[in-house]
Amino acid sequence: MRILIIGGGGREHALAWKLAASPRVKEIIAVPGNPGMTSLARCVDMKTDDLEALADFAVAEGVDLTVVGPEAPLVAGLTDVFAARGLKVFGPSAAAAQLEGSKAFAKDIMARYGIPTAAYFTTTSSAAAKQYIREQGAPIVVKADGLAAGKGVVVALTEAEALAAVDMMMEDKAFGDAGSVLVLEEMMVGEEASLLAFCDGKTVKAMVAAQDHKRVFDGDQGPNTGGMGTYAPAPVMTPALVDKAVKTVLEPMVAAMAAEGTPYQGCLYAGLMITEEGPRVVEFNARFGDPETQVVLPLLKSDLAEILLACAEGRLDEMNIEWSDGAAVCVVLASGGYPGDYKTGLPISGTEAAEAKGAMVFHAGTKLVDGQLATAGGRVLGVVACGADIASAQKAAYEAVQCIHFPEAHYRKDIAWRAMNR
Repeated sequence: MRILIIGGGGREHALAWKLAASPRVKEIIAVPGNPGMTSLARCVDMKTDDLEALADFAVAEGVDLTVVGPEAPLVAGLTDVFAARGLKVFGPSAAAAQLEGSKAFAKDIMARYGIPTAAYFTTTSSAAAKQYIREQGAPIVVKADGLAAGKGVVVALTEAEALAAVDMMMEDKAFGDAGSVLVLEEMMVGEEASLLAFCDGKTVKAMVAAQDHKRVFDGDQGPNTGGMGTYAPAPVMTPALVDKAVKTVLEPMVAAMAAEGTPYQGCLYAGLMITEEGPRVVEFNARFGDPETQVVLPLLKSDLAEILLACAEGRLDEMNIEWSDGAAVCVVLASGGYPGDYKTGLPISGTEAAEAKGAMVFHAGTKLVDGQLATAGGRVLGVVACGADIASAQKAAYEAVQCIHFPEAHYRKDIAWRAMNR
């Protein structure tokens, strides 16, 4: 198989690393890829938003399967453009990717099919949003409807915060057109977890549950980020709760999408709040999570290429997917100042030393400057270690982190703290 990976972050590096382990994979091509992926894939510097050019490239290269990392190309219709050329893609159609592309769309489907989630109100009017906030009071969650790179959500603890969030999204256009529709939600109380699943339009097979750390500082303080670290399996998701989430969330959503005439094929990511009533949906994503992928895939014993191809061909029911009994922890090294302003082009050292300790170093925002590895984003590297349990994986991950240096590097010191507290 020749596999094309779309994207160039830590998630795509982890996908390339796992796919490269398959005896069926002859070559991996990454567009655009990143410096960390060059030992696994041929990286080609192309834009990921020119879907026709990408399809031309895939045809010319004789690609057998395309695996899409980020959400934007999926929402824009990459799978549809490729399918029209007879190309196989792991990832949903544009219509199915609306589960992530529009929070209002996702909430409406959940309401129609009885999938557990928070009570909500959708509006295109700033005045109506503010009236609803004053009626409901705080705490309340304010969400931009469209894609906002994981940053279009404000958990407002006071009415003033919520009203300010409405102004920021609707009046100041902080997220562009993504904030022209707002979804206001009750704040759910509980512990969050991420449950990803392989889907082929009919069959659903859940992965190992993970837990992300969104806040930038220790103790879950500071602003939300794209994720400062993850671990798997998440002990909050007991086998019974995983089973319940599959039966009440994942399978009903895949059945709902099929009933709506937009079958869902690809990775379905359910962000869940584990409440006293059971798992309730915070959000759906239409692709592998980042940085959840970095801890879930190292625990997969089965051949990832075989699974993804089976999903694209509608025969996931034939696959027996096996997982290891161990644990994995990912610590994200970020640029100082992230998620606000930060510098780029700062030299990075020590990745080889970290890998020599047995860790996997997945590149999220790096570039080569005159042959020297340098920072190129807010989240720079994801350092992943595996162990027999969370404690040993956490210890190994932080030992590897100590090897890596770049100016103003920032990372949380408490990744997996909830699991350790248990």
